[in-house]
Amino acid sequence: MKLLVVGSVAFDAIETPFGKTDKILGGAATYITLASSVLKVPSGIVSVVGGDFPEADLKMLADRGVNIEGIEVVKDGKTFFWSGKYHNDLNSRDTLVTEVNVLENFDPKIPESMQDADILLLGNLHPGVQLSVLEKMNSRPKLVILDTMNFWMDSAWDILMQMIAKTDVITINDEEARQLSGEYSLVKAAKKIHELGPKYVIIKKGEHGALLFHDGKIFAIPALPLEDVFDPTGAGDTFAGGFASYLAKKEEFDFETMKSALIVGSAMASFTVEKFGTEKLQEITEADMIARIKSFKDLTTFEVEV
Repeated sequence: MKLLVVGSVAFDAIETPFGKTDKILGGAATYITLASSVLKVPSGIVSVVGGDFPEADLKMLADRGVNIEGIEVVKDGKTFFWSGKYHNDLNSRDTLVTEVNVLENFDPKIPESMQDADILLLGNLHPGVQLSVLEKMNSRPKLVILDTMNFWMDSAWDILMQMIAKTDVITINDEEARQLSGEYSLVKAAKKIHELGPKYVIIKKGEHGALLFHDGKIFAIPALPLEDVFDPTGAGDTFAGGFASYLAKKEEFDFETMKSALIVGSAMASFTVEKFGTEKLQEITEADMIARIKSFKDLTTFEVEV
């Protein structure tokens, strides 16, 4: 199955207690498709970059099997740039710089080669842009996965509601789930979000794992305890990429398959945080991924005699 990803391809500059970087490769669509390339799932990006974006990075994505026909290059424009500094716990951060640049007037163009994508993953962008992508598809993909954030809940509520109503799977963190639903209990929050449209609700809890809700059923997974966590940037996007790519490989969208996909997504995200930016994702192989999933199995499998 083909995976079409709509989201940012960007520059990040990151500072954590373990070091700092200058401008490096980032962006939601970048993390997502690098994750899909590890699982050898055909994917394509719809995004926009400036003339300052390195040809070498585009080539790297293409060499990994990512269709880059949908990445528009605005020669006289500048690529989206974000800079942030993480606190000691790595769960909180301060945004130092946000330069929207070419992303401000982003008008997604879907190449013909990706019009038949089976799964559409809409990265964290303005919900109006996300909705326009869905409307530009020749036919509705078999599965629509949506990522969003509290900023859009504050600034674009009405159109966000329209987008959520057309979504099969929504993935947000616990704070966003509470804001979206008005409920503090995540179980109640998921129920309210279901009523907005999505059949599946994924609530991410950072270092505490993730929850999957569907039709009254709940599945919970932990995050893998790691000795070294250098940079959490892109972990949520990598999670979404691993999740969607597993579904594409299995060609099944039921609750049991999504439970496994959740584990694959969490395992993939555990690699991302071990180095700055996309560096670790560019190094790992499918064999590394399988070994990491076995670690998850050892962590969570047990038998209890009652």
